[in-house]
Amino acid sequence: MDVTFTKGPGRSYSVAVRREHGPALAPRGGPGHHPYLPHDLVHFVVEAEAGLRGGVYGRLAAGELGFFWPANPAERAGARRREKARRPTPRASADMGRSEELAGACLMLWELRRGQRTSLPPWLAGWTPDPLAERIAARLDTYADRWHALPDGGSLTLDWTCGPAGWARATRAGRPGRRSGGRRR
Repeated sequence: MDVTFTKGPGRSYSVAVRREHGPALAPRGGPGHHPYLPHDLVHFVVEAEAGLRGGVYGRLAAGELGFFWPANPAERAGARRREKARRPTPRASADMGRSEELAGACLMLWELRRGQRTSLPPWLAGWTPDPLAERIAARLDTYADRWHALPDGGSLTLDWTCGPAGWARATRAGRPGRRSGGRRR
């Protein structure tokens, strides 16, 4: 599964998913407006690095809709009904919670290390980052400047393999189907 993050005007961005299972998905706008790390990109890195197959991207790869809509309007009503009837497993629910926890903490750790904040918030007081949090913060660092440097319409495409074996391919500005560079390991 490929996930393409495309930079919009200001701090906006969109996310497009090309996958092998489930209906084709329409792109959607992303939440949050961080100048260096889109919220959904942070979740992608967290879930891949932590191996969270029940998080947003693992569920999308398995054919679920998540926060997306089918690209074909005729498929939307039936797909949403099926999605609502599906209950996440306890493992998937735990993975989703872990993704949220790690995304918030690791983004703040990254900001602290990059000098974008002077301290961690009280809810992280006394937290000592473990090796996983360190890997996530380092991986965020690899994408932050690349994202920030993209012009409006520029894209970053990531290959979902639920682990560090498959990583980003930068795409040319405004041409998400044309890739430059190879897989990063």
